[in-house]
Amino acid sequence: DVQLVESGGDSVQTGESLRLACVSTGNNYNNNIMAWFRQAPGKEREGVGTFYSGGDRTFIVDSAKGRFAISLDKDKNTLHLQMMDLKPDDTATYYCAATRYYISDAVCARMYHPEFDYWGQGTQVTVS
Repeated sequence: DVQLVESGGDSVQTGESLRLACVSTGNNYNNNIMAWFRQAPGKEREGVGTFYSGGDRTFIVDSAKGRFAISLDKDKNTLHLQMMDLKPDDTATYYCAATRYYISDAVCARMYHPEFDYWGQGTQVTVS
């Protein structure tokens, strides 16, 4: 079974940066999709970005393009979310997620949370 554990959340000022980490066990990163989601209180969970190592493809949500990037340290089984120029609207609990299989590029692009099978516990990011 795949297990995901996030870390790196913090309280920062507008314009600062954070790097989140998701340590995975039971995941070979070759035949499934990894993703970062976020959820603010009272709001729907939304996709931030996806990563498919088998096809070297990434998708970043429009609001974070140019500021956020996803990378995989395969040797350490760690998926990173590098966040730059943080804004108050980025305040949320950030979750790491994974599908059982790659499925399709459409799944990567739409970042619809019910299509993901495994989830971490979340890490809090607060921007003021």
